[in-house]
Amino acid sequence: MDTTLPETALILVAIVPNQRDFNIARLLGWYRIPLKSAPKVISVDYLALYQTAAFDRGNRWHIAYVAPVIGHELTTRRELLQEEPDHPRAHEEYFKIQLGSLQRLPKPIPAKKWRRITFFYTTGRHFSEAQNLNELVVHDEERDILWRSLRERALKANEYKAEQLPEVPVDPAILELLGFMRKN
Repeated sequence: MDTTLPETALILVAIVPNQRDFNIARLLGWYRIPLKSAPKVISVDYLALYQTAAFDRGNRWHIAYVAPVIGHELTTRRELLQEEPDHPRAHEEYFKIQLGSLQRLPKPIPAKKWRRITFFYTTGRHFSEAQNLNELVVHDEERDILWRSLRERALKANEYKAEQLPEVPVDPAILELLGFMRKN
């Protein structure tokens, strides 16, 4: 699978805290971000998934997957994770980022010094050239270009009216695998 991204692509590097959230992205095609801790701009071209220490030894502390962003909407945690109606944050607002197919990178991008991150932006050029996570950081005059692009996206997002996405039936076996359904 070709994982070459356009040089000017705007990429949000986002943490995947555990296997369940990775499976949701992979199988259901979405990623959630709490509104109160969301980055300023979520209208990006791609989401790069940074896997945390919760993953097994060969899959932690690196980016091994990227996915195109198809759209986003604002909803509640309760709507996203209906099997957890009594969760303490059930009524809090979350962005639901709709993703295209996850693409595995031929060579994952490891974290050398950083291990704890939240969200940060990078470009397609940096992403294709990076040997480690630190090299994804945009510096100098390119940083001004990145922030200008982010401001433009933010302005467009304010004009954006989310269309209602069609309900797509999901195989109950997948929901059970993700822990959304319990066997009786």
